[in-house]
Amino acid sequence: MNTVRIETLGCRLNQIESEAAANLFINQNFDVKMEGVTASSLPDESTILVIINTCAVTQKAEQKARRLIRLILKKYATAAVLVTGCYAQLSKTEIEKIDKRIVVLGGQVKSRLARVPQLLQKYNNVFDADSFIQEIKKEVISLPVLKTDFPEDTFKLSAGTMLAHSRASLKIQDGCNNSCSFCTIHIARGHSVSLDVNRAVERVKVLEETGYDEVVLTTINIAQYKGEYKKSDGTSEYFDFVHLLQKLLDETKGINFRISSLYPEIVTDDFCKVISNPRVRPHFHISVQSGSNKILGLMNRRYDSAAVVSACQKLLNAKPDSFIACDIITGFPGETDEDFEQTIELCKKCGFTWIHAFPFSERPGTPACKLKPKIPQSVSGKRAKRLTELAIKNKIEYIKRFIGKTLSAVVEKQIASDSPDTYKYHCMTENFIHCELISKKVLESNKSIEVEIIEPLSDRIKKGGEIEALASAL
Repeated sequence: MNTVRIETLGCRLNQIESEAAANLFINQNFDVKMEGVTASSLPDESTILVIINTCAVTQKAEQKARRLIRLILKKYATAAVLVTGCYAQLSKTEIEKIDKRIVVLGGQVKSRLARVPQLLQKYNNVFDADSFIQEIKKEVISLPVLKTDFPEDTFKLSAGTMLAHSRASLKIQDGCNNSCSFCTIHIARGHSVSLDVNRAVERVKVLEETGYDEVVLTTINIAQYKGEYKKSDGTSEYFDFVHLLQKLLDETKGINFRISSLYPEIVTDDFCKVISNPRVRPHFHISVQSGSNKILGLMNRRYDSAAVVSACQKLLNAKPDSFIACDIITGFPGETDEDFEQTIELCKKCGFTWIHAFPFSERPGTPACKLKPKIPQSVSGKRAKRLTELAIKNKIEYIKRFIGKTLSAVVEKQIASDSPDTYKYHCMTENFIHCELISKKVLESNKSIEVEIIEPLSDRIKKGGEIEALASAL
């Protein structure tokens, strides 16, 4: 069988879209590989197409994409390389200049990947990268854009089964109508669009019937979800996210829901009432970026630090002992030591279990490029390091609170065991603790089980390892 490889960089939406593309190629009888290529990967002439789903959230993300493209060109010397995603949307010409075997499909028309498997079938016997690339340009890329600056048919890329992930995900919203001064995602992904309520319910029901115990509801900006609900009498109304989640809970039997990312303004009393349902996982990630109201204003964010504190308090009242994480940008232009100390105080006041701290990365064409004074990378790096040290401390303390307690968890994958009498698995608890799980029996991936937390794996947490606690299966 001819092989198609799919490489994914960036956010969970990219991961979902890659999973969906993989299923499309499998349905056309291609051998699909999704494990990441590395410098030690062996060259492979059976690979005829590599799809790279890229990210552009930072300069490092774009650099990583370019390194990956060059590595793939080297490892798969006869393959065509199709680059899509946010970086492809923003930097088409730059990417095409790397090599003639590259074809670029902008992220806003990524759904056109659905056309590629049938085109590729024509080359099953004798593959020629140049001819295939010309056909892709003619039959896929040159098609007129249906609606400028909107993601095209974005919910077409939806997967009912997952190759590379144990937990199911459902994309319910794409794009963003905000214009944060540092961000290009609203440019790369386009304006906000939402999956209609009826299809969302139908797709979650399919996942539940397939056997998944959990689904992650994934968005770019959850606060902008506005999905049409068609009633049986032929009339329609529009649901926000709160009403969608309640509908999904009402229309399903036992599948659990995890919310991928929040904005503070969505955490209302109605929201908290719905998430208090035991089938909503006690794990929340808030897009914060700064604890300084001055910096939030320069970022063009639509909330202040008080709203962040209020959101965290409401979440913990609705779901006690929840894992609450946040994103913080350090070294934004104009950020003083005082501004940064306000961010530290906010993180302490909210008690974030984890803090994803990133030094500011200037994105060409954004208003933040013109802001001054610029903060040296050495300063922003030190500030990010300080936040990460606080995050490590908080996570270790958080896990210690659950020692000896029983938690629900989803089995991710089996890992090598040190003993012939036991099995080891990577599992993730309901409150987002990644565990090395010891079991006396074979366990099935994707399924929920009961586990007991034994201890945090502090050294692994400090080193940035994925596994952060030891647990036993009950």
